[in-house]
Amino acid sequence: MSGSTVLPDTAPADTASPRRAALLGGGGRAALGLLLPVILAGAWEIAVASGLATGRLLPPPSRIGAALWSLAASGELWMHVEATLIRVGLGFAFGAGAGILIGTLTATLPALRWLVDPSLQALRAVPSLAWVPLFILWFGILETPKVALIAVGVFFPVYVGVAGAIASVDRKLIEVGRIFRLSKLALARRILLPAVLPATLTALRTGLGLGFLFVVAAELMGASEGLGYLLVDGQQFSKPDQILAAIICFAIVGKLADTALVALTTPLVRWQDTARETL
Repeated sequence: MSGSTVLPDTAPADTASPRRAALLGGGGRAALGLLLPVILAGAWEIAVASGLATGRLLPPPSRIGAALWSLAASGELWMHVEATLIRVGLGFAFGAGAGILIGTLTATLPALRWLVDPSLQALRAVPSLAWVPLFILWFGILETPKVALIAVGVFFPVYVGVAGAIASVDRKLIEVGRIFRLSKLALARRILLPAVLPATLTALRTGLGLGFLFVVAAELMGASEGLGYLLVDGQQFSKPDQILAAIICFAIVGKLADTALVALTTPLVRWQDTARETL
């Protein structure tokens, strides 16, 4: 027909990615994610077995697996994992709680932001190990300084993420809420909270990751258990297989903790209509 417009048929392209995601499923995506480390581990095992590499400083996966099995069979591994998880869990709870509270206050109260934010931004640049001697002096060498150090590591990314998310809320959304005469509580619940929640959850994931980074420094403070202790013990007694076993445990435990956090918080942002599964 004259003057009519023929639209291109884009349906197959639009639905291809979701179909691939549906075909893969959760188990398929997990298997795909394991493909690269399995290939690298197999290649290194073959290289050491064939004499192309010595494997003295970087043991093959078979030796690392034997070290893991020995630690697990003796029960020592579970003791270290439990100690590390308790420290990270407590530090994450305190650090994330303080980060959300102070980030919210500084973002919504300009006078407090001008007073507090410059000092916090300066402290954010202090390396984690710089806090160790101070915390030992204040709290001794038991669990309190370890949890405090992890809380410091978690606090800053959560604080920056929450404050930045609130400051980035579109001004027009606030004006719409005021036009509809929403109370401050209703404005916070119906406009501010949905607007800042995705960035806040991302900040929590970042804080949790830094919690696992800081726990290594924390377990240098006179710890006798924990995955960080395994690292130090392996270094002192020249046991690279134990060091790599501890690193792998850190990777597995950290990934499981992140997955649990995502699973717990995903229902809070299920209303989002994002392009993640269509790209």
